[in-house]
Amino acid sequence: MKGASPILLAANLAIGLAFSTLPASAQQPAVQQPAPLKPASPSAIAAAKDLLAVKNVNQVYAQAVPNIVQRTKDAFLANNLSYQKDLDEVAVMVAKALAGREKEIGEQMAKIYANDFTEQELKDLTAFYKSPLGQKVLAQEPKSIQTSMNYMGQWAQAFSETVATEFRNEMKKRGKPLG
Repeated sequence: MKGASPILLAANLAIGLAFSTLPASAQQPAVQQPAPLKPASPSAIAAAKDLLAVKNVNQVYAQAVPNIVQRTKDAFLANNLSYQKDLDEVAVMVAKALAGREKEIGEQMAKIYANDFTEQELKDLTAFYKSPLGQKVLAQEPKSIQTSMNYMGQWAQAFSETVATEFRNEMKKRGKPLG
């Protein structure tokens, strides 16, 4: 996602996990709810919304409603193939009826940020992300994170082989060779 911050990447992952392929009624019990947020002033929430807008956070959840509708339809379709036409029609109706609900995510994110940062910190962060360096961070960081993640995967694979070799060597010394 071009221009996405690490927070956006993490949020995207979290949203992807939250929007699993099963309807809520068929899923495992929900994760424990976080502690309630302290009340935030309207100006702090506005500052948080400004920060989230500068960071283009809405890109993360913009397609949440259609994606969840599609995944829910697909889950129902898997066990009800003969209902495909009806499920397709219902999916369009449900998507239209629930359009715009993804904005709830942005509202809650603003409250979370207003809970976690002072109003001045939010303003300072917004100013930073509007600065040339902040813009570079937004543009470059996803590539840096992806490259780092690729390196960590390669490192873990190579290190796992080293660990496995150590296990084999030690077990061989004990007369119990591993396959």
